[in-house]
Amino acid sequence: MIADMPMGEKALIKRIRRAVGARRGVVAGIGDDCAVLRVPLRHEVLVTTDFSLEGTHFRREWHPADSIGHRCLARGLSDIAAMGGIPLAVFLSLALPRNLPQKWVGEFMRGMLRLAEEFGVSLAGGDTAESPSGVLADIVVVGSAPKGKAIRRSGARVGDGIYVTGVLGGAAAALDLLYAGRKLSARDSPRHFYPEPRVRVGKYLREKKIATAMIDISDGLSTDLAHICEESGVGAEVNEGMIPRAEFRGYGGLVDMKFALHGGEDYELLFTVARGKKLPERIGGIAITKIGRITRGKRVTIVDGRGKRRKLYPQGWEHFKG
Repeated sequence: MIADMPMGEKALIKRIRRAVGARRGVVAGIGDDCAVLRVPLRHEVLVTTDFSLEGTHFRREWHPADSIGHRCLARGLSDIAAMGGIPLAVFLSLALPRNLPQKWVGEFMRGMLRLAEEFGVSLAGGDTAESPSGVLADIVVVGSAPKGKAIRRSGARVGDGIYVTGVLGGAAAALDLLYAGRKLSARDSPRHFYPEPRVRVGKYLREKKIATAMIDISDGLSTDLAHICEESGVGAEVNEGMIPRAEFRGYGGLVDMKFALHGGEDYELLFTVARGKKLPERIGGIAITKIGRITRGKRVTIVDGRGKRRKLYPQGWEHFKG
């Protein structure tokens, strides 16, 4: 796709532009000072942005370039999913070291554009720059939701059930092994290398008016549940035995509970549902599991297999925490 030697900014943009196809909602994309987007009638605009920094979110010696591109976009699409939104367009600002092989850039773009194709979104613009050290990628995803219908973090009410999609802890368990010096591939942990944002599930929950509050699990269940409780002014009780843990052969079976509770980057959805509301066991083939309930006050507790309660502290990822 792209030659081995680095190419200049104009040539790189030209090559990327050729690889990008037109999609819904994009009137004018790469080629003008600004993109022109068409938002569906009676919809509101959703905008999210996420950094992917070498050494923090990925390492080139651990992650294939196409996995890094995929993960970069998955972060933004997962935010749109958490609002029950429909992704419309993507903007990428990419800072690259001078000595980075052009082949790596081509693979990065291939991974990102492959995921964009899956969800019918177009790369509508962005920026490129030379980085003094390391790769920096800033992704902006624009989406939409019907006016007043986006699912917020602040809608949880006392008595609501707490649910998650899929299984938890697989991505964090893979990262733990990578830090320990193990070499892993997508075959070992597809959810770490190529996470699947739950856009279709989020849209279903919004259309069927099921979720009262929602967030994606990017920083860890304990931390992201705390965000919902804080924004909604409520507490929560989680049943430890009901949390669906990922199975990972690197750990000889189910991952340790600490990864399911505090590990991030699963990009599953955590949401609340009003008491008495019917909910299917699977949505679009993705398992839905009840793990607890919303309570009065602001305390978040977890109940173990012996019925013992303890406070659940948010111990997921937080920048600048040290």
